[in-house]
Amino acid sequence: MTARATLRREDLARPTLDAAQALLGALLVREDAGGKRIGRIVEVEAYIGEDDLASHARFGRTARNAVMYGRPGIAYVYLVYGMYDCLNVVTEPEGLPAAVLIRAVEPVEGGTAMRQARIARERRRGPPAGGGTTGTTGAGLAGQAGRLQRLSEARLASGPGLVAVAFDITRVDTGTDLLHPESTLRLEPGRQPHELVATPRVGIAYAAEPWRSRPWRLLDPTSPAVSGNPRTEGPQELHLGLPRATRRMTPPSSR
Repeated sequence: MTARATLRREDLARPTLDAAQALLGALLVREDAGGKRIGRIVEVEAYIGEDDLASHARFGRTARNAVMYGRPGIAYVYLVYGMYDCLNVVTEPEGLPAAVLIRAVEPVEGGTAMRQARIARERRRGPPAGGGTTGTTGAGLAGQAGRLQRLSEARLASGPGLVAVAFDITRVDTGTDLLHPESTLRLEPGRQPHELVATPRVGIAYAAEPWRSRPWRLLDPTSPAVSGNPRTEGPQELHLGLPRATRRMTPPSSR
């Protein structure tokens, strides 16, 4: 049997913005009882070190974020708003806390399984994102299921919470080696985009400047799976490879 190819760990051990670019176009693969699902990563966000005031590492190492200090290529899954699991890929050498959030994935294979996972989630907890009827029985459930049946396949994993739902990713997956060829959740080489857009990250109003405006959200502007407005606040120049993650917090530059 030919061994499956996965991304190289050294690609993710590089500075996080370089690793984020390597992840754009890579394939996210899930093989489990729900069926094989494959999607191309088209939107990511970088969170870089304890200096980054938008990062979970900004308060130093804790039980929650300890995996961010681990080997590159390990999964870090956390819960936001008490509702949505979000998949991150740990980057940089071990000991430097950094990760890339997977914000959107364009289905390549297993779209039916992704759709069924979305519908099953509606039945369990109500809609995974974006308002609408929250009931899980009767007309509310039927309406949500009907909406998901009509939803374009490209939108099934358009947003970090929806990636987790469509690929059945939960906090149980934290610590999974996404680069192990036999992992049921893994990363495989794909097709990198011909161009990318860099914008500020989404949903980090709590972070002080300059971190709030850092253009550390990278996306494939040609993909219909990108979440929200692909050019939120406008594209900005991206300097790949800088900065590296740091262990200890220092005040952000006032320049």
